[in-house]
Amino acid sequence: MSIAIINYLTEIQFGCGAIRELPQMLAKHGIGRPLLVTDAGLVRSGLIERIGLPRAALFADVPSNPTLESVRAGAGVFHASDCDGIVAVGGGSPIDCAKAISVLATHPEPLEQYAVIRGGLPKITSAKPKVIAVPTTAGTGSEVGRAALISFSDCCKLALISPHLIPTAAICDPELTLALPPKLTAATGMDAISHCVETYCSPKFNPIADAIALDGLGRAVRAIRRAVDHGQDVAARQEMLMGSLQGGLTFQKGLGMVHSLSHPLGAVPNKPLHHGTLNAVLLPHVLNFNASVCAEKFVAMARVLETTPDKLPQLFETLVRDIGLPLSLSAMGVVASDLTDIPAAAVQDHSTPTNPRAFTAADCQTVLQVAL
Repeated sequence: MSIAIINYLTEIQFGCGAIRELPQMLAKHGIGRPLLVTDAGLVRSGLIERIGLPRAALFADVPSNPTLESVRAGAGVFHASDCDGIVAVGGGSPIDCAKAISVLATHPEPLEQYAVIRGGLPKITSAKPKVIAVPTTAGTGSEVGRAALISFSDCCKLALISPHLIPTAAICDPELTLALPPKLTAATGMDAISHCVETYCSPKFNPIADAIALDGLGRAVRAIRRAVDHGQDVAARQEMLMGSLQGGLTFQKGLGMVHSLSHPLGAVPNKPLHHGTLNAVLLPHVLNFNASVCAEKFVAMARVLETTPDKLPQLFETLVRDIGLPLSLSAMGVVASDLTDIPAAAVQDHSTPTNPRAFTAADCQTVLQVAL
């Protein structure tokens, strides 16, 4: 397959071998001394060395959920190393961290003021370093998304959202995902699937995004079992990466209750709950909650997935089981006491306004109890 050049929200180079275009892309955007933001695991794997950016400064201290401290540390390296741009390599955590670093590089602290629920959207300007995103997982779609999810010291997870946070360009090379272990392939893949479902079900009017979300949903559901069981299958990896990208391209429609719940759950202290796995557990239950107001959307999704609308929740539950992910929050280590503050936080989450059915904290509590 030849490398496709796509211009939708941002420049995207997609295809096997696309990573070889990174030096030219940096030159095109005037980046001579990039800060390379990644995580320690990718450094140990040898992938960062294989990509080869000899003039880059390295920041690899990104945790599984990026924190305020990691953003501050990365911004410090950016300035100390006289960097003029950022390359983010990894899953959603390094890419989100890189976006937030780009804000702190030129915007005053505190970072929390730029969270969308703190009125921060208009405070983020275009006067910030350019970011080139290189995903190594097929899940978050953050390489084309306008959000960065950051955990703060008070255990809340807040979203920075702005069109200025959409990376300047993205390089999506399926070969970079071949080494992803089965469990992470499954979890990140379900993250992508949940994006396609929730953005499609969002009541916002955007038929172009709807078409992209439906296509991405079909691709990802058809390919995920193969990608999990046969990780070296480049065709399956390519379909998953495209499905993930398409989920990200539709973020402008907003998400819904799955993410309203998974965001605060991901900030539960001392429990590193994987975002994609949380979405996988919650998705069937949220679909049941939304079913009464999504009849036409369920028909369209069922047609793409070759099932009937009433069987959609069960289809996803079966899929989650088949790819080896837990089916309940308790199987992830969540206990009832962890859920005390989640409903109130979910109601305040930035994803809540675009859920197709309005919900209360009591509704959240009901869904969580069923999912537990």
